[in-house]
Amino acid sequence: MSKKKAFALRLNEDMLKAIEKWAADEFRSTNGQIEWMLMKSLKEVKREPKKKSNDDN
Repeated sequence: MSKKKAFALRLNEDMLKAIEKWAADEFRSTNGQIEWMLMKSLKEVKREPKKKSNDDN
């Protein structure tokens, strides 16, 4: 599993409420929902991160 890096994210209050509701509907955390949304967007434009091989461990 790749390392996770923390950073501050500023969101409009209404946008955050909508994401929180969507996350709850999908049984995800808000953070998990945002990660899922970002990965989905990256895949749609074919810019998802490259998979690392298991030899790197």
